[in-house]
Amino acid sequence: MTPADEKELSEIVAGATGPLRVKGGGTRAIGRAIVGEVVSVAGLRGVELYEPGALTIVARAGTPLAEVEAVLAAEGQRLPFEPMDHRVLLGTQGEPTIGGVVAANVSGPRRIQAGAARDSLIGLRFVDGRGTVIKNGGRVMKNVTGYDLVKLMAGSWGTLGILSEVAFKVLPAPAAAACLSLTGLSHDRAVAAMSAALGSPFEVNGAAHLPQTGQTLLRIEGFATSVAYRAERLADLLAPFGPAAVNHDGAAVAAIWRDLRDVAGFAGRTGDVWRLSVKPSDAPALAARIGGEVIFDLGGGLIWALVAEGTDLRARLGDFAGHATLIRADAATRARIVSFQPEPAPLAAIAARLRAQFDPRGILNPGLMIG
Repeated sequence: MTPADEKELSEIVAGATGPLRVKGGGTRAIGRAIVGEVVSVAGLRGVELYEPGALTIVARAGTPLAEVEAVLAAEGQRLPFEPMDHRVLLGTQGEPTIGGVVAANVSGPRRIQAGAARDSLIGLRFVDGRGTVIKNGGRVMKNVTGYDLVKLMAGSWGTLGILSEVAFKVLPAPAAAACLSLTGLSHDRAVAAMSAALGSPFEVNGAAHLPQTGQTLLRIEGFATSVAYRAERLADLLAPFGPAAVNHDGAAVAAIWRDLRDVAGFAGRTGDVWRLSVKPSDAPALAARIGGEVIFDLGGGLIWALVAEGTDLRARLGDFAGHATLIRADAATRARIVSFQPEPAPLAAIAARLRAQFDPRGILNPGLMIG
């Protein structure tokens, strides 16, 4: 079913007699297969309001992400949180939608400075499990109210309601960028270098470590003269970690961080992929226990891990301060291992009450366990 507008979406949900599987662009096949009649938001498409001067944009949930980004780029602006394109890592088809970005709270390396999708989200509309249309937040920054529900819907994966419209604050795109590269650092030294860079006054908005290539990468963006100055000073600051090569080629820098954003290093390779959110100081020890290839992002706060097929990485690691999500695996593994980190009992009880409130019939993406 592909409703053409919010009213049709509301009628479909209200009249549903069984489970519904919510679909955006179909690019993020994460979690166990959901049984139910497909409801696609592809018909809810189009940018409804864009005010470059107010740094806000409003779009229907089924609008392709590429369309939103193109509209912003034409005015020299961008989404602050650098949303990942899962098609690269997962090998999926389709077109990512802006509603899917919100539903999965998708972000990229710039999250360390700009926050995730939920941090730029200022308003939304959605249809709950009863078929009721709910509005929360606003369309422009000066009118934003009710942030709590806006934040709650981001990352709910369609289990609390089906998004019909989303509103974001946006930012100007930078005029220049530079990427500093250190080589040959151990995990511990790499995390120390990234921490030093992120704690500096030089506004680093990307910090990653790729053991496969021996590179530790740091990104700076802004006005050209400022970027040149900050890159030079940052290289001086990091001298104890070795000489830093500095790349000022904007296109090359964009390509480097696009590949990091999309975890291109693990694309098309045999093995399961896990995403671990951890304390940066814990990352080196956890990487040693993973027993596979790793990529550090967010200064070590995010570990991407490529491990043997069928590996239960949570069982291997045991308790740690953070959570692990199974991102890519075959159907048999996903049926055996819950993709999202199981919640502690108190949080699970809160989540269950929320789902009962917004979807009392339990028809929206049933069986999807959110961690």
